[in-house]
Amino acid sequence: MEHLDLGPFPRVAGTVQLPGSKSISNRVLLLAALAEGETTITNLLASDDTKVMLDALAKLGVPFTRDGDTCVVTGAGGAFPAKQADLFLGNAGTAVRPLTAALAVNGGEYRVHGVPRMHERPIGDLVDGLRQIGARIDYEANEGFPPLAIHASQITIDAPIRVRGDVSSQFLTALLMTLPLVHAASGTTTIEVEGELISKPYIEITMRLMERFGVKVERDGWSRFRIRAGVRYQSPGRIMVEGDASSASYFLAAGAIGGGPVRVEGVGRLSIQGDVAFADALNQMGANVSMGDDWIEVRGIGHDHGKFAALDMDCNLIPDAAMTLAVAGLFADGPTTLRNIASWRVKETDRIAAMANELRKVGATVDEGADYLTVTPPAQLTPNAAIDTYDDHRMAMCFSLVSLGENGVAVRINDPKCVGKTFPDYFERFAALAQP
Repeated sequence: MEHLDLGPFPRVAGTVQLPGSKSISNRVLLLAALAEGETTITNLLASDDTKVMLDALAKLGVPFTRDGDTCVVTGAGGAFPAKQADLFLGNAGTAVRPLTAALAVNGGEYRVHGVPRMHERPIGDLVDGLRQIGARIDYEANEGFPPLAIHASQITIDAPIRVRGDVSSQFLTALLMTLPLVHAASGTTTIEVEGELISKPYIEITMRLMERFGVKVERDGWSRFRIRAGVRYQSPGRIMVEGDASSASYFLAAGAIGGGPVRVEGVGRLSIQGDVAFADALNQMGANVSMGDDWIEVRGIGHDHGKFAALDMDCNLIPDAAMTLAVAGLFADGPTTLRNIASWRVKETDRIAAMANELRKVGATVDEGADYLTVTPPAQLTPNAAIDTYDDHRMAMCFSLVSLGENGVAVRINDPKCVGKTFPDYFERFAALAQP
């Protein structure tokens, strides 16, 4: 399908059972592959990003069986059996970064590559960190970017490993997940983060999941992390993947814009994902939000004039869900400013530039900077805009919201199949809630 026409849909209501979290799914798959024992993973996300991770694990000699959203992985006990592999990882940062680290200490010859956009997403800070312990990694094209050629090498940890934290939290996640497998002279591996660590909730996810597999991370603030060295992950037996909190944001915003009630099931106050804080942001904007342990429900905007209260927010802790706030800003009573979002520049596309371009198509005035975006809504949205999605799943899902509510308009989403990266049946779920 080259495009999808939506709306307008004045009312939205219903319940959505969320697919598994992409961030948790790919972390759990790698931890289960490296662990000792058999791990049964339930509610595993079925998407492009998890497919490339599973394909990679198969090439690396890790046995698994999959039946629907359940996957049983037989762990390799700390090292992948295959010592040579060519791994195509699409545009999955949650696969490329952690696998690069794991392969660098695995003692083999590997090639890691992906789609053209992945070859524009930086990985140099992670490679620099791995080279500090003796890893041999070459760039095949542009310095600091995939494709990578990873070679067998002598890995030695005799000093703290330093890594930048202000480009992507996935670099630190990759080191944290891999380095427990490596012996260190002192018995402990230390990672020191240079600069501001962004997206801290994603590091929390990493540490919580590592602990489920028997490895505890100690930290001093967000600048120094310590792990016992030379240990093996142990399978927890069974582990369930939480619903995807980033994906929840579209349905929660839909409930606010389109009246609701809309309930999402699979995340709530017990979630380990930082993007559940999106519900607090909606609350600040005037939506009626209620939450249980594993569900969140939103009803329409509480303001008499039917518009969101404008928001000025530091979005460092919810970078993915913040994109939904940018589109919600179209329904606000003034300018909405999202700050501390520099990481958008190195995602599936340059999301600050992409959001600015597409928001202008529906009539918004947009001011963009290196790390912020201000959206001033129009008096009336421009109908029938053709929204380009830049092969970015979140662009497609965000802009579906333009079609909702009393002030929503018809909109065309180009290349809607890009949602397959994390949520292949998103538009079917969306249509089940939307009421013409």
